[in-house]
This record gives sequence, C-alpha cells and structure tokens, in this order.
Amino acid sequence: MLDILLSDFFQRALIGGVLIGLTAPLIGIFLVLRRLSMIGDTLSHVTIAGVALGFLIEVYPLAAGLVFAVLASFAIEKLRKAYKSYAELSIAIIMSGGVALASLFFTLGMGYNTDVMSYLFGSIYTLDTTDIYMVGGVTIIVIAVVVMFFKEFFLLSFEEDAASVSGLPVKMMNMIITVLTALVVSTAIKIVGALLVSALLTIPVAISLLLARSFRSSIILSVIISEIAVIGGLMLAGVFNLAPGATIVLLLISLLIVTLVGKKGFTT
Repeated sequence: MLDILLSDFFQRALIGGVLIGLTAPLIGIFLVLRRLSMIGDTLSHVTIAGVALGFLIEVYPLAAGLVFAVLASFAIEKLRKAYKSYAELSIAIIMSGGVALASLFFTLGMGYNTDVMSYLFGSIYTLDTTDIYMVGGVTIIVIAVVVMFFKEFFLLSFEEDAASVSGLPVKMMNMIITVLTALVVSTAIKIVGALLVSALLTIPVAISLLLARSFRSSIILSVIISEIAVIGGLMLAGVFNLAPGATIVLLLISLLIVTLVGKKGFTT
C-alpha cells in the first residue's frame, strides 16, 4: 500500500483526481438544477472525437478534445435558442454529431484505437505533467468564474425568466456555464473516462440535494462527497488492482444508495 502511495504515477493520479473532484460537482450543481444533466455525456462524446482527431493529426489529444468540447458548447447554446420549446434537442443533435465524428476518426486511424480507448474508460494512472498542468489550469478558471458570477449563476439556476427580467445577461451566463462544463468534461475524460464522466458531474450533487438544507451547503457537500469517492476509489483501485474510473463511479453510486436508504429510514 505504501509503495503505491509513494509512486510518482499514483501521486499524479491523486492530484488530477482531487482537482476534477472539486470542479465537476462545482459545475454539476448548476447543470442539475437547470435540468441539463445529460450535457456532460454529450460533451464527453464530442471530446472523444477531438481526442481521436488529435491522435490522427499528431497533436496533444487532450487539447484537441478541449477545443472540440468548447466548440460543441457554443453549438449547443445556438441550438437551444433555435429550439426554445425543445431545448433537449440540442443535446441529442450534438451528441449524435460527436459519436459520428468519433466513429469516422476511428476508421481513419485504426492504429491508435487502443490509445483512444483509454480516454473512453479512463486512464488516470497515465497522467503526465502536461495533463496535470491542464487540469490545474481548468480548475483555476472554473473556481475563479464561479466565485465571480456566483449570484448570477444562482439566480439563473432557479428562475431563468426572473433573471432575464431583472436585467441579467442570460445568454452570456448560459454560454459561460456551458463552456465551463466543456472545460471540465474535456479534462476529466482521461481520469474517469468519457463513458463515466457524467457521474462525477451529477451523482455528488444528487446526494447533496438529499442531505443539504441550503444551496451553499449543497455545493460544499457535493464537493466533499466527490473528493471522498475520488480518493477512496483510487485507494481501492490501487490496492486491489481495479479500474480506477469505474471504482470511483461505483463508490459514488454506493454512497447514493446508502443515502437514499438512510433518508427513507429517517422518514418512515
């Protein structure tokens, strides 16, 4: 156990995991409250397309995935405006496009499919210094923007119409939240994988909403729960030689089940 904790690859994995464990629920709570939980899955699929293209043209895959995710976030907001009464259509359309592009790039670059698979299922133990710097940079941006626009995000999450009437630049705020989500998702996929990244955005928030009594406390609690799952999941994966991303997510689901059972026990 001590050997694992002292190894460089595990320490980098721990740093990356802790950073994503902070930013994912911080953005996730605004998505959940605005009923946009599935946007994480959409952006993760688009990110994989960018990663695949990165391998194909030999550029840093995570950077290519980040660019694709940010572009997709702009497209989602444009489509949401075009289909105001059917906003979920934007998510379905962009997800379909992301899957199609990823499939196309997979076909064009058969030789790197194994590398891309690590982004699908997570490869936290292969994080290098560049990855850590990118995750760290995104973490700083997310925290700074959330602190700066906390009141605006709060109002937007609970009553978008009231926010618009009060003079809040709703379109810009929506765009900022979606772009921040793209940044978090694109940097998280190497840690938990594109197929599981949505869990980090939503499950800690789902647990905190059952336990917290205020919006601020729900944010704090969701971050704490996320960090417990990330650190605990990494420890379990390291000791028992398990898939880290899957272990983190299954631990989150276990915490959710325990919370639901506990709440039912208290209310009956």
